Formats: sequence, C-alpha cells, structure tokens
Amino acid sequence: MLLLAAAISATSCVDYTTSGNADGGLSLELAVNGLPETRAAMTETELLNSAIVRIYKSDFSGLVRQYVKADMPAVLYLPADGYRIDVEAGELAKAEPAEASWEQMSWKGSANATVTASSNTSVTVTAKVCNVISNVRFDPTMAEAFESGYSLSIGLSEGNSLVYTADKDGKDGFFIASGFEPSLSWRFEGTLKKNGTKLTKTGKIDAGENGKRYVMGLKYTESDGLLTMSVLVDDSVNTKYDNITFIATSTGVAETDPTDIWAGHFKAVADVDEGEYDKDKVYFEYRKTGTENWSRIGATRESEGSFSANIAELQAETEYEYRLAVTPLSGGDEEILDAPSTITTDSAPALPNGGFETTSNAETSKYLSLYDPSSSFEELRTKWWDSGNAGSTTVGSSSVICYPVSDTPDGSRQSMCLQSRYVVIKFAAGNLFSGRFGDVDISSGGGTVYFGRPFKGRPTGLRLWVKYSGGTVNQQGNAPTSLIKKGDYDKAIVRIALGTWDKRTYKGDNDSPILVNTADVSTFIDYNTDPSTIALGELIISSDGSNIAQGWTKVTVDLNYKDTRTYPTHIVVSMAASMYGDYFAGYDQSKLWVDGLELLYE
Repeated sequence: MLLLAAAISATSCVDYTTSGNADGGLSLELAVNGLPETRAAMTETELLNSAIVRIYKSDFSGLVRQYVKADMPAVLYLPADGYRIDVEAGELAKAEPAEASWEQMSWKGSANATVTASSNTSVTVTAKVCNVISNVRFDPTMAEAFESGYSLSIGLSEGNSLVYTADKDGKDGFFIASGFEPSLSWRFEGTLKKNGTKLTKTGKIDAGENGKRYVMGLKYTESDGLLTMSVLVDDSVNTKYDNITFIATSTGVAETDPTDIWAGHFKAVADVDEGEYDKDKVYFEYRKTGTENWSRIGATRESEGSFSANIAELQAETEYEYRLAVTPLSGGDEEILDAPSTITTDSAPALPNGGFETTSNAETSKYLSLYDPSSSFEELRTKWWDSGNAGSTTVGSSSVICYPVSDTPDGSRQSMCLQSRYVVIKFAAGNLFSGRFGDVDISSGGGTVYFGRPFKGRPTGLRLWVKYSGGTVNQQGNAPTSLIKKGDYDKAIVRIALGTWDKRTYKGDNDSPILVNTADVSTFIDYNTDPSTIALGELIISSDGSNIAQGWTKVTVDLNYKDTRTYPTHIVVSMAASMYGDYFAGYDQSKLWVDGLELLYE
C-alpha cells in the first residue's frame, strides 16, 4: 500500500507525510495547529479543505494528479516511480489570489517521493508561510508633527499596495511575491501641522524574502531646520537602517525619487528659501562623474520653495553629479551650495534581433524563424519574435505570412515582410510579435497566441522603418462593422506596450503572460483601458491616400505612460499588415515591411 499522511502547522510551517508502494493507495490527512485568528480570513476547516495538492512526475514530465483537499478521494493509486508533491494553502490556493492582503496568509511547500513496488515509502513535505510580510509602526511623534491622514503605502506593484494609516499601526500585511528577489516599494505622504508643507518620500526594500516580516518604524525629529525621518527595516535575520531626510526650510538639493531616474534623463529637485535667494535665478549644474566641465539648466518653480529640472540627453547606466546654484536676494555673487549629489541612470535594454538579420529553419523547413540556435550571441539562440506562420503554413509553405526579403531601407541584409492572405478557409493577417504562437484550433478555425516577453527597462519610444501597401477590405471575418467592413481601407498597425501582466489573470505563462484566442473575443485586450498596461504606443497606417509609408519611411512610436511609478515586467511589440486580423478581417493582399527596430531612451 502507498499511504500518504500529512499535517499542516500554520504557526510557521505546514508538514505533510507520505508512505506507500506502487500498487497500493495514497491518502492525505491535514490538520492545522495555532492558526492566528486575528489574521485568518478563512477558518481552520476552510483553510484545510481549500488547500491545493498537486502530484507531479519527478522528472518534470507532467502533472499526475491535482486536488482540492475537500474533493480528494480517501485513497488514490500511483504506479512505482518518482514523484514531487506540491501543496498550496491559504490565499495562494484561491482561483484569483490577491497579491496584497491584510488578512489571509499563504503557505507553500514541495518534496520528492519515490514509490517502490511492494514496499512502503514515506516523505515529509514542509509548506512554509510564503508571504513577504510588511509591518509599519508610527511613533507618537508622527501624530504630533503631521496632520491627520498621513500614510505610507507599500506594495510589490502600483495596483497591489496596502496603505498604512494611523489606524493600521503595527498591523501585518501579506504579499504574494513572484520572481527573483522581489522588492517592496513604499511611499510616505503627510502634511506638517506647523506650516502646511506637504512631504512625500519614496523608497524600496530590495531583495525581499518569502516568509519574513519587514518592519518599518517611522519617527519624526527636527533640528537645525532639517526634518528627518528614520526608517528601520527588520527582516528578522539582519537589520538595515535607512535615514531619510526631508529639507523643509533649508536650501539645497533634495533626494530624487528613484522612479524619476530614467535611462536617458532624470528629475532634479531642490528646496530654496525664497526669503533668502532669488527665485528667478535658480539653476542646476550637472556632469558625468569623473569629467571636468559642468552643464547648466534653469530650474522650474513648482511651488513656493520647491524647484525642479528635467536633465536629459544622458547615457544609460552612468553615474552623474549635479548641484544647485542660487543668487542671494541681498546681492553678491552666485553661490554653489553643498557638495554634488549623484544619481546613476537606469539601464536601456535593446530588442533582440531588432534588425531581423538572424534567421534559421530551427523550427521547420516551411518558413524561417527569427532566431538561430547556433548563433554566437546568446540572445539570438532562443525565440523572442514569432508570427502566425505555424498556423498559416499547415496547408503548405506557400501560405507563409511573415518572411524576410532583400528590400531594405538602409543597406542591411534583409527586412521582414508581413503579408495578409486568404488561406483555404480563413483570412490570416501578416503579423510579427514578441511572444510565441500557440496552437491552431481546427474546430473553431482560430488559434492561440501568447504575447509578451520579460522586460525591465523604461523606454520612451520605438523607432523603426516601415513601408505599407494595402487596399480595400474584402474579408469581413467576424469583425463588428463598427470597427471595419468591406469596402473600407485596410490599416496596418505597429504597437508597443509595457505592463505588469500576471499569467494567472491573463492565462499565459511566465515568459509570455497574455493568452489570446482568436476564436474567443473575450480574450482580446484593449491596451488603452487594460489595468496592467503601464505604457502604450501605437502607429496606425491607412492604405488610403493618407498612407505615410508608401515607400520606406522612418517613424517613431512614442510611449505614453499611464503610470511612471511602476516598473514593467514584460514588453509587447506587435505589428500586423491588417489591423483587425484577430477578427479575420482585412484585405487579403496587404503587405507591411518593417526593419531596424530600436528602443529609444530619451
């Protein structure tokens, strides 16, 4: 008999135990001890019954069984083999778990087991609390110094934060983190009672660890005109101190919000006492660290005593020095205040194979793919770009809808031609995108596409060469006539989007989190209103007389940021010769040529 017995302990971990043989049964018993009532949105029984148990082959060849504990049979049978047993409980086990929660913790664990024929095997699975836990404590001096309503928001992403106010002092917050060394970003906002000054400060707790509590203690002190706030981060293993300084009345450079530092520019900020210095003669000077000459830019007065300037045309991943120059109202020479402050600009990752020079028949002889496993460059050895070729060429290589051509705008070896076609029974738009093609659904006539690739930069736009030849729509497909109809001019589209799309919400995978099924319009995404899209840029080219790209034309697609405080996790770049190809609508001879894609970091 193969017997699996398990016990969950919610005080700090969850323990599972199994034993058995190939021809016997597997049973699971769960028990919870010491669950903190004040932190549990679910009762003990609900927590146990809703736990998810997954049994995999240990060679990662696939999922063998999956159960919700309440629905798990008393006995189940497994053949002799190696297995891995995973357990999730609490918030994580819900169909749509909340990334940030005041109440419900999550547990997670895994262990390997080997089932041997005609013998018993036992294994212990330990499922530990897997949340990154926050705790903010306001010293009494905060209420004495600030008007009511001061707060500190903290979270893994902009839309999934917890806001600590005075009534939540000392309360634990629970975050479900993914990825390597997640960061908790925080933002304090408050108004001083004595003069109505609004103070804002942001920061980040880097390299957060699951199962650890991060305690931030905020205390107000004031001396010599400087407002200071000390933040203690206690991760239960080691202690780090971050001394935060607001300059309330003194004149000098203020610390730049980390999210205001980009690859090609940053926002310099300063406080200036307008009773002492001329508000019309405030300047920032800056230079690359290690160089001799300073450049100068005038500061903009944002409010009384607050000045800023956008310092641009910088190099990525480079340290710069900057300082403040002011002129006294009493006359006299201009003053350079304090030692220079420094910032390091953000990274500027490029698009792999943006010139489409690397191709191979790595996938099939029917068409060329935009990567080469034998390339000497690592980023070109795996697929980053894909198209609908895998679907259109099921009837033969003559139906390819994305292919390289020697016609180029700048002397390069080749560009890509995206050609819309009518393939046997369906219209297929010429397309190219970051992600991967999934499968063709023969029954529905549609297909699945996975959009997006991991990405952490913050570009300001996309520059590329385009050429377009279209015509009037002769394939309506299932497109609403409010979007497009026969007789309209076909349109090409180039789109770039940055976002924090979660695979659990968008049904994709880690690399390409957005799953679109062309046979199911409910899976289509409107990036203009999508809550996980933080930046979007689109270029639409009509095939009527307004066509801007009848010959090769270099264009720039600006990225418009809806949220500049959140860093993206993925990028979507997509191009199509027929804008409404997802609806199988367009002109079946439209062609869009593209080349030289380059991300801008201006």
